[in-house]
Amino acid sequence: QVQLVESGGGLVQAGGSLSVSCTASARTFSRNSMAWFRQAPGKEREFVAGITGSGGNTAYADSVKERFTISKDNAKNTVALQMSSLKPEDTAVYYCALRSYSSSVTSRWRDYDYWGQGTQVTVSS
Repeated sequence: QVQLVESGGGLVQAGGSLSVSCTASARTFSRNSMAWFRQAPGKEREFVAGITGSGGNTAYADSVKERFTISKDNAKNTVALQMSSLKPEDTAVYYCALRSYSSSVTSRWRDYDYWGQGTQVTVSS
């Protein structure tokens, strides 16, 4: 059983920066792709960013490109999401997710097997 524990998040003004991170208990972490999703009240969960098992390739939703950066540290079993130029529409609960049997990135939430508990990010205008 894999556990994902998120940290970070909080309240920030529009235009500011914030980071969230996630630590995984997976023994095969370097072979697992990771992703961040978010869900705002009344909206569906949406893909934000993903990274391959090796950390060599990344993917981003169009809405966060050039503003968010995902990174993976296989030595520490962590994945982080650095967010800058934040907008009120970035307000959501952010979840990290892990694919058990693949090192490739997908934007479909059903492809991920394990999820963190979520951390709130609130951007005030």
